[in-house]
Amino acid sequence: MSTREQQYNQGLHHFAKMESDEAIAAFKRAIDLDANYADAYMALAQAYDQKGMLDDAIATIKRGIELNPKEPLYHTSLSVLYRKKGMIPEAEAEMAEAMALQRGS
Repeated sequence: MSTREQQYNQGLHHFAKMESDEAIAAFKRAIDLDANYADAYMALAQAYDQKGMLDDAIATIKRGIELNPKEPLYHTSLSVLYRKKGMIPEAEAEMAEAMALQRGS
């Protein structure tokens, strides 16, 4: 039986090779093994972004933020996704949140 980390690492391997579909499948398997695995949601969002699936990426990173709201990288990633969608006020708000978290505010 594979672990969530094995699936996550397999997803990273596929992501690095630009194999988005395989990466998405592996990250989803990691999440199936642990629905609270915030890093897997972050990685899945990046794989969706790599494939141009911005709405899925946004929904997925929001779940990661629900699980780990104090992680600045998650907010930065959401900011980038919002910017790609042309949602500038939302992007600026998420970037401000990321910066506040980095400062410890």
